[in-house]
Amino acid sequence: MIDKLAGYLDHHQEALGLRNERQKVLANNIANADTPNYKARDFDFSSELDRAMESGGGGREGGLSLATTSTHHLPAQAPGGGGAHDLLYRVPEQPSLDGNTVDMDRERAAFADNAMRYQANTTILTSKIQGIKGAMQPEG
Repeated sequence: MIDKLAGYLDHHQEALGLRNERQKVLANNIANADTPNYKARDFDFSSELDRAMESGGGGREGGLSLATTSTHHLPAQAPGGGGAHDLLYRVPEQPSLDGNTVDMDRERAAFADNAMRYQANTTILTSKIQGIKGAMQPEG
């Protein structure tokens, strides 16, 4: 029963975690807009989400695997930090003379878009949880 509930909510949980990581990367780009030779970073959200869902645990394949010495032991894995694996460099449309590749217009747009998608995902997840809670309530 719990496995079915977890499976029902896993996609949104992974998406929220990756949106959070992307927001940090974009905020870091914005914070370093005036830093000489700073290279703007980002990651491909959809490929990272696919990777997280395939691994079945938020990109934790880099975690510590626990050895089992009996078939009665439960398989487990310690978290490996999560987050995006492949941070990519942005190719600037118009590079600056100091080597900084942050395009503030692009970063602000990406930051706002990611924040909006995070909020939408939170709203969807909240409605799913409310639906589960409603299904568990006795009819009265």
